[in-house]
Formats: sequence, C-alpha cells, structure tokens
Amino acid sequence: MEPSWNQALSNLFEKPYFIQIATHLKTERATHTVIYPKGSLIFNAFNLTPYDKLKVVILGQDPYHNPNQAMGLSFSVPNGVKIPPSLMNIYKELQKDIGMPIPTTGNLTKWAEQGVLLLNAALTVRENEPASHAKIGWMNFTNDIIQHISNHKNGIVFLLWGNFAHQKQIYIDATKHKILKAAHPSPLSAHNGFFGCKHFSLTNEYLVKNHLDPIDWTP
Repeated sequence: MEPSWNQALSNLFEKPYFIQIATHLKTERATHTVIYPKGSLIFNAFNLTPYDKLKVVILGQDPYHNPNQAMGLSFSVPNGVKIPPSLMNIYKELQKDIGMPIPTTGNLTKWAEQGVLLLNAALTVRENEPASHAKIGWMNFTNDIIQHISNHKNGIVFLLWGNFAHQKQIYIDATKHKILKAAHPSPLSAHNGFFGCKHFSLTNEYLVKNHLDPIDWTP
C-alpha cells in the first residue's frame, strides 16, 4: 500500500479482522479459486490516491466479479473493457450536470490521481459470485478507514450512492465533511434520484469554496 496510507492505517493491519482476511484469501488461492482483482490491484485505490492528496470518496460495494473488469477502483474498468451500466449512468449524469461528453473508456484512474478515492467496501470477490467476500472482514476494515478519514481529515466530500452506501454515513462527521447522498446509479435505481443529483458540480463547488482545485471529471 502507498506509504502515506500505510502509515495512517498501520494499526488496522494488526487487527484480528485483517488477519482473518489474509488467511481467507490465502486459503481460497490454495484451492485455485479465482479472485478479483488480482493481488497487485487489491489496494489500487490507495496507491493511486495518496492519503495527503485525498479530496473525495466515492463508495462502491464490491469489485466487478466478471473477468477483466476489476481493477481495484470502485465503478472503474480497464481501457478496452465495455463500460458497465452503472458507470454509463454516472457518465450520463455528468453529461447533464456539467456538459461532459460521454467518454469511450471506463477507466477512472485519472479521477483517482486527482484525489478521488474510489473505495469498494469489500476489496475482493470470487469470480462470478457477487458479494462473496463481503463477510470475510473487509467491511470492518473499510468502515475503520472511513472513520479514520472522518476523524483525521477535514473538508472531504463523501459521495454515497444507494442504500448500502448511505449506511456508512454513521462513520462520517457531517460537521467536518460534505456528505452527498443519492440513489445508486444502477439501471434499477438511477431514475429514483441519481439522475439530477448534480453531485459532480456540487463537489467542485465545495472544493473551490475550500480553496482546493476542482476535479476534472473527464476520465
């Protein structure tokens, strides 16, 4: 993990739940279970968004479970991979909100490099089994990360989309940070409040108000 995060979260790696995570992954790999993303990308969100450059947190649930999709960033897929439906709806809202043309890539690395932590609540998943690693300890780990960011940072924008993400609000101090909530961008729910939420322009308005550079949302 990137050094500034490693230092900030060092106590979490010694907790029983993290030992449980490591043991579980090691056991599954020993039986040749396919796990996404590959090992080098599990902490990709942290490696691309250093702790001291953090501005925004976008919370996802768990990695894509189909081949060639998961890259350690919530909602993001590598170049050349078909843009998933939820991400396409994110792009549609960006088009409505700030006039951004619909991109041809689903790779959100550029967002991450500007300080947008694309955090999944579970950082791994078994192939073709959504939420299969939701109960191996990752939730405790990422809940503690959210709470650490809330306690030790100021002026972070948290984008919470869907009921699952809304539940994480209890770990965030709303007097110190900006919390923006909407429906999930999934095709099943995007019309129930994600479209029209204007979270991207609202995020940049808040950042500028706090003397920070706005995010260029073009991937």
